[in-house]
Amino acid sequence: MKQSRKKALLGYMFICPWLLGFLFFWLGPLGFSSYISFTRWTVYGQATFTGFSNYIKIFTDDPLFLQALKVTSLYVSGSIPLILMVSLLVAVLLNEKIKGLSFFRTVYYLPTVMTGISVALLWMWIFNPEFGIMNSLLEICFNLKGPKWLASTTWALPALIIMSLWGIGSPMLIFLAGLQGIPDRLYEAAEIDGATRWSKFRNITVPMISPIILFNLIMGIISAFQVFTQAYIMTAGGPHYATLFYVLYLYKNGFQWFKMGYAAALALILFVVILVAALIILRSSRGWVYYESKLGGV
Repeated sequence: MKQSRKKALLGYMFICPWLLGFLFFWLGPLGFSSYISFTRWTVYGQATFTGFSNYIKIFTDDPLFLQALKVTSLYVSGSIPLILMVSLLVAVLLNEKIKGLSFFRTVYYLPTVMTGISVALLWMWIFNPEFGIMNSLLEICFNLKGPKWLASTTWALPALIIMSLWGIGSPMLIFLAGLQGIPDRLYEAAEIDGATRWSKFRNITVPMISPIILFNLIMGIISAFQVFTQAYIMTAGGPHYATLFYVLYLYKNGFQWFKMGYAAALALILFVVILVAALIILRSSRGWVYYESKLGGV
């Protein structure tokens, strides 16, 4: 056997576990889901082919679909910019040379490793209108009577957006790695020219970590469109469908109402929505993401 074929075979042997996982746990389920989206299937009986009837009903005769898509879009629009700004701010602070830096980095990342159900139960206590920390702080610090939060159609979704800050650990860590990769000579040259701290952040830091911003933005959008645990545990989609997230509605159709074909159609629509959103962001990134070649080969 030629040396090149030996290397190719060795390479395929190493990636074989991933290929099998991709085939059986991603591509296979995707193909099966695509098929049953054109059927009426209650899991228990035989699937009946119905063509595009599920999709027609979703777009023409399902107000809950529009509500779920609206709620999820509002959540994505509110949580992602907030997470990016706060995680970048924390990363900048943790990039400074201060005493006990390792401790602070661990503290800010630690909430990320906690399970979703325990976090949801914790925030239910925080948002409790009677004895929760949030309303107590509003009353003590600002002499304001806090809202009912999760029991209010107005404040339930903002409460979950505030809760999303609990997961800034992962993007913060990625931002921190990007910040540490910026050459010190750029800041030194800017200081010689009399640049202020804000000027250095705007003209050096942000352009240099713009690929990191793009990565965190896309990953955050993919994750936010699939939010489920918070609404399922804390509000069950209420009150009055104010927190009916898309994946929660998909789950209800598939595993509570046993309309698995309908749920599969919803899943494929969500896949297309996320794909289109990611492609739009990637397309727009040509104007605001800067790589080393665009910065004069720094």
